[in-house]
Amino acid sequence: QVQLVESGGGLVQPGGSLRLSCVVSSTICCIARMGWYRQAPGKQRELVANITSAGSTNYTDSVKGRFAISRDNAKNTVYLQMNNAKPEDTAAYYCAVHYNSGLNYWGKGILVTVSS
Repeated sequence: QVQLVESGGGLVQPGGSLRLSCVVSSTICCIARMGWYRQAPGKQRELVANITSAGSTNYTDSVKGRFAISRDNAKNTVYLQMNNAKPEDTAAYYCAVHYNSGLNYWGKGILVTVSS
């Protein structure tokens, strides 16, 4: 069983920055894809960003140019750097890993609130 633990959430003012971290309990070097998702109250969970084992990234349109996903294989960690935060970024953020085998694992989520 692979476990994921998110950290770094909390309250940030509009225009501010926050970095989310997700530590994975097993080596991440061979995980096909790792992603950050979010779910705002009353809305469906959506993909925010993901990164492949080769380092390719993609982002949902609303965060392009503001968020950056990265991974540190040595630390078994994936990050989400959030810059120029907006109130609409307020949500529970979830880390997930997706294996080529089709197995997927999710973290329990962490709250991010963007408010003055």
